[in-house]
Amino acid sequence: MMPVPVLLYHSIDDRASARYQPWAVSPRLFEDHMQLLADGGYTPVPMSRVVDTSSATADDLPAKPVVLTFDDGLRDFRTQALPILERHGFASTLYVITRYLGGKAGWLARQGEADRDVLSLAELRDVVARGVECGAHSHTHPKLDELPVRKARDEIVRSRESLEAAVEQPVRTFAYPYGYHGPRVRQLVIDAGYDGAAAVRHARSSTEDDPFALARLIVYGGTTLPALDRMLHGDGVPQAPYPAPWRTTAWRVARRTGRSVAAATRRGSPT
Repeated sequence: MMPVPVLLYHSIDDRASARYQPWAVSPRLFEDHMQLLADGGYTPVPMSRVVDTSSATADDLPAKPVVLTFDDGLRDFRTQALPILERHGFASTLYVITRYLGGKAGWLARQGEADRDVLSLAELRDVVARGVECGAHSHTHPKLDELPVRKARDEIVRSRESLEAAVEQPVRTFAYPYGYHGPRVRQLVIDAGYDGAAAVRHARSSTEDDPFALARLIVYGGTTLPALDRMLHGDGVPQAPYPAPWRTTAWRVARRTGRSVAAATRRGSPT
């Protein structure tokens, strides 16, 4: 089994509301993160390559692989993150919410970021033409595991079809909004024809991880270089694959049934 750290970024920007600051990494810190990867001998690969390797052999990956993923499709990916990635020659995967392309980040209203810019179709095409892998992140960014099957399926299918029509390339992987998924949602993603999917889980992925629930490590606005280095080496974070902790299962049950999380975790739930 080869460990494969998959890093999850959102916004690369100096400005952010107080509620959104945890998800906004400054360009200067992002540059430092990328330099740490370069100095450490890591080779970034697109998410699809990890998915392919899960059904092949670890020999198909470089000696120290890492995956750089960016959720949501915000404009600052193109203006701030991509120039840094290109200077290092790093591959990346961008997960896009299709409804908001060319508009504003309406799903971030509660974080005070409803006016944050999202890539336009032309900008998205430019990003893909420059070598960025495009993945789907649903149509409107809902909690898929709380939706009726028909609506969840539409979110998963529509986002892929819209993106493939826009970029004229296959869209092979999906990222679960908020990381929320379960057996039903996972199966809908498989049925929609994706080759793999990214979860969150804040753990290191590996060549033996579930290709439809690949673990990712969350990179926060305050993630220091020593903290990032520790995550890359697996210090203080789980190594996938591993069974979901019972508290995680209880949290999922609590959200879907309306029970309090505290009550759910006190009683426990089957894994």
